[in-house]
Amino acid sequence: MRDVRLGDDIDDFCVRCKRVMNHNVVSVLNGAPAKVRCRTCHSDHDFRNEQPPPPKVDARKAALFKEVLEKVAPGADVTAVDDDLELVTEAEVEVDADAGEEREAEAVAAEAAEVPEAQKAKRGRGRPKK
Repeated sequence: MRDVRLGDDIDDFCVRCKRVMNHNVVSVLNGAPAKVRCRTCHSDHDFRNEQPPPPKVDARKAALFKEVLEKVAPGADVTAVDDDLELVTEAEVEVDADAGEEREAEAVAAEAAEVPEAQKAKRGRGRPKK
């Protein structure tokens, strides 16, 4: 396989597009690409060997937090840890789903009540009479 040259097409993870895209080689260091330019969004970044950056949420931190939650509430089934680092149990998830359905039904009823008022408002608009 030949060495990489400036302007060559190469696949790499784009930090702006957040996916593996086609790139052009912008700089070469010791025969390997050092910087690349995305052909989709035209952003320049270091060559990442098609590897996405590590996630911002540390897996060890989440595992330790889950362990602490299990010690605090041993009887509760810990299903998820949300962004605010609060305990979320299966019962709360079901309650949230029921509340979401009720809110959706209320929104549909409110829209149905607003439609006739909007139609009445349209009838009154137009050119003013002289």
